Amino acid sequence: MSNSPVAVITGTSTGFGYDTARLLAAAGLRVYGTMRDVAGRNAEPARALGALGVRVIELDVTDQASVDRGAAAILGEAGRVDVLVNNAGTAHFGTTEAFTVESFERQYATNVTGPFRLSRAFLPGMRERRKGLVVFVSSVVGRFVVPFTGVYTSSKFAIEGLAESLSYELRPFGVDVAIVEPGAYATNIFNAIVTPDDAERLASYGDVAKTIDALGEALGANAGQPIEVAEAIAALVAMPAGTRPLRTPVPGDTPATAINHAVEPIQRGVLEAYGLGSFLPQQAATA
Repeated sequence: MSNSPVAVITGTSTGFGYDTARLLAAAGLRVYGTMRDVAGRNAEPARALGALGVRVIELDVTDQASVDRGAAAILGEAGRVDVLVNNAGTAHFGTTEAFTVESFERQYATNVTGPFRLSRAFLPGMRERRKGLVVFVSSVVGRFVVPFTGVYTSSKFAIEGLAESLSYELRPFGVDVAIVEPGAYATNIFNAIVTPDDAERLASYGDVAKTIDALGEALGANAGQPIEVAEAIAALVAMPAGTRPLRTPVPGDTPATAINHAVEPIQRGVLEAYGLGSFLPQQAATA
């Protein structure tokens, strides 16, 4: 069995996941890239990644049985997982009230429950070996809010809280947690935006709801290249254990950067006040 570190990356059919799989494979890691519909609509990216040495695994993060099968296949073949990159995600953008509860739950199933499932699948082995890294791909809007992104933004706020809590709980076991916070990037997420599904409720907002159109144009016009986020993830993987920042906004100078630096000392103070200072990192936790 190879001694190369083993990495699992979700959502590798496009964007951040695809580029991260390429970079980590090129860096010598044994990479497992997961995606849905490997034999159908994602057959081409699956083939391309396979040609680069990435082992492609069929996996749907919203389906517990699929996660169980995928995790069993990976662990059965590789024996361990050293790096988990929770990247798979979708975006529900539009008037918040006009999403049905069912649509809201689908957003959380992918963006929050999915990463939780994958983390539970691989954390026991990491804790047992007392080493490992879990990366959560969040968003800058996991730290600040703009209108008409409430469903998506709240899911990213949720993943920030989940990941930060895990970072404290896993530190005694030598397992690192890192949160990557991308800004607007030219990924397939813009081509697959989920819009409100309650037409009557949406119509009741009138012209106010049209504001989302201008927001979408602004985001698209300023979108960067996904490789920047993949490079940030690869840099975190390459860092020595225990030295990785908890949060890494990409690019580095965003409103989230200022928020992270402002909140960090407050968060440290809260834990210290509750007698939980031993769970805090010694170095700065924010990039």
